[in-house]
Amino acid sequence: MSDNPDIIQPLQDVTTPEPLLPPEPVLLPPAGPQAGSQTPKEYRRNRWTFPIGTIGRDMLYTLFSMFFLVYLARVGGLSDATYGAVTIVIVAIRVIDAVSDPLMGMIVDNTRTRWGKHKPWITIGALASGLITLVIFWDKGLDGAAYVVVFAVLYVLWSATYSLNDIAYWSYVPELSTDQKERENIGSKARIFALIGTFAVVATILEVTKAWGNDKLAWFLFAVVVVAVLWVAQAVTLFGVKEPPTATAVRPRTSFRDFVRAIAGNDQLLWIAISMLLFMIGYTTTVSMGAFYFTNVYGNDAMYSLFAIVLGASQIISLILVPHVAKHITRATIYLIAMILVVVGYVIFFFAPTTTMIFIGIAGVFIFIGQAAIQWLILLSLADTVDYGHWKLGKRNDSVTFSIQPFIYKSGGAIASGVVGLSAIISGINRDSAVILSGTPLFNFKALMFLLPLVCILIGWVVYKAKFRIDEKFYAQLHAALVERGDLVDEQ
Repeated sequence: MSDNPDIIQPLQDVTTPEPLLPPEPVLLPPAGPQAGSQTPKEYRRNRWTFPIGTIGRDMLYTLFSMFFLVYLARVGGLSDATYGAVTIVIVAIRVIDAVSDPLMGMIVDNTRTRWGKHKPWITIGALASGLITLVIFWDKGLDGAAYVVVFAVLYVLWSATYSLNDIAYWSYVPELSTDQKERENIGSKARIFALIGTFAVVATILEVTKAWGNDKLAWFLFAVVVVAVLWVAQAVTLFGVKEPPTATAVRPRTSFRDFVRAIAGNDQLLWIAISMLLFMIGYTTTVSMGAFYFTNVYGNDAMYSLFAIVLGASQIISLILVPHVAKHITRATIYLIAMILVVVGYVIFFFAPTTTMIFIGIAGVFIFIGQAAIQWLILLSLADTVDYGHWKLGKRNDSVTFSIQPFIYKSGGAIASGVVGLSAIISGINRDSAVILSGTPLFNFKALMFLLPLVCILIGWVVYKAKFRIDEKFYAQLHAALVERGDLVDEQ
């Protein structure tokens, strides 16, 4: 291997398929400013019209991933057996759906319409998942096996249609710009609006549904509001995003063999996927158990809304600052700092007394400032693997690559749902939603909410540090190589 740092080379642990790469290494200029650092004026509106679209999407996802089991425990009136069966259905469908998501990514990649490949599926997915949400939350007067069967059918449809929207939406990120800094700009704003959507639900749902009667009708009306926001916000993206040439270029269709190679042949995608999955298992488990914590451990669910507002603000501040910080330190350093904050926060939260909110609030701020930075970094790393796969395999599969994201979210959410459902049953929360935990049940609950997630998040960081190699310098060379080969349009 050449010692010349200006020659782009395959990573040491990568087996490069010779027919798809140039026969000789591509000589590049020294790594300097990113290509495309000056975004054309006509595409600058994408910095806002794309991110706004995710407000309602994340409201909808939060409603299901964090609060559906809470909804059933509070007003569902289900027996432990039925509640347990619904939990199993959710976990099973999320796992099955997660496995099928990459195939949906292939469907998006192979779409050819006058509106491009992203917007049709964003539209179909948003409309269908919104309507199915309303049917799920509508009181159908069912119980027992009948409820489980009907819910299973509806949830399969919801999960599939939401996935199509999710894959088509997030796979836009590497298409809207091939410049790392512009992606950071768009990605940070998208994460900010996603957090606004998430915490709009987290901060209001318990208090609003309580004010509206805390019954099935109250939860249905809340779902109506969420779906309305989903459709309006997605319309902003659909009508506001202007696609650059990279996004509208007609490319060869993706065969099943291409699909397999796009995932299995992209080693950096696989490593970031493992790291991301471990992180999401930990993060989703902690957040999903939050409503139970304030009701059944702290003893005052009104504090949950206040806690959510503080944490939402912490995450938004983190996402506003982190792109500016990234101008001065590397992404790897950002990840390390974020991990230190998360670890400190988890330790404080585990030992925090339940007689005051001070320590709980401090712990939450540490955890979620770090968490927001990690999610931002993982999103952009995933986008970089699109270009890496393009360079290594000779074919660009952005939607197949980004289908890994919903796969990870659903797999992590499935495991988190299983933990939440199990803890609700064994602790007696499903039978008595007002029970205050103590002794061994309390320790077990806190171990599942804090210790298990922290272990997963730490292992995820170790995987990223040891195996993910697409740093800023390597990406600059990678981008230049693709432009030199004629595989990308330089945005300057």
